[in-house]
Amino acid sequence: MKMLRLGVNIDHVATVRNARGGAYPDPTRAALLAEAAGADGITAHLREDRRHIIDSDIENLMESLVVPLNFEMAATEEMQAIALRHKPHAVCIVPEKREEKTTEGGLDVAADDNRLADFIAPLREAGCRVSMFIAADQAQIEASHRIGAPVIELHTGAYCDFHAEGRFEERDAELARLTEMAAYAHSLGLEVHAGHGLTYDTVQPIAALPSVMELNIGHFLMGESMFVGMEAAIKEMRRLMDEARQS
Repeated sequence: MKMLRLGVNIDHVATVRNARGGAYPDPTRAALLAEAAGADGITAHLREDRRHIIDSDIENLMESLVVPLNFEMAATEEMQAIALRHKPHAVCIVPEKREEKTTEGGLDVAADDNRLADFIAPLREAGCRVSMFIAADQAQIEASHRIGAPVIELHTGAYCDFHAEGRFEERDAELARLTEMAAYAHSLGLEVHAGHGLTYDTVQPIAALPSVMELNIGHFLMGESMFVGMEAAIKEMRRLMDEARQS
């Protein structure tokens, strides 16, 4: 199997910064530490309400990073213009609601395929690798393929939540769905990524899926870094991913 890439999301360093205002802690510094610790890419979600990452963070990340930036964004004209100005390596289109604490569920590509096809076309023409953040659902995978998105990212939040709540039969059913749909997407020629809510306890079954090429993990790693440091947190996640991939 090909090596599994790890994208580290640094949004919640900005959450801590914004709780007090000012410039500390700096998300770009966290991104550079993650890069040095072995992250294959950095993910940052510029929300419409700017609740964590802000515009200047994206500018600083684009100027500072050696590894690719994965720019998460809603499918709005404002965000499209920002992405086209910066031309990050990757753009991940996510659903966004102002009242949510974090991204809830996947994007409904099937219900909005014509608009989304037009929306992602200039991003692809600008050289961005476009991915659609979706649930492990056949209709959403087929719609993502139909509109010309080369990549999908499967939402692993339900799988992780079931595990945390001790609902293991439901967890296993969701894992089976993720397994089946990752393989199906790969059969269509899509590159498959996965993420949301992954921890040391839940990452290995997802990392073991041969069709998955990249995991994007943020909240858990930023929280664990408060206790053990960025390098140790990321290296342990990498170890678990590699162990699962090789078994």
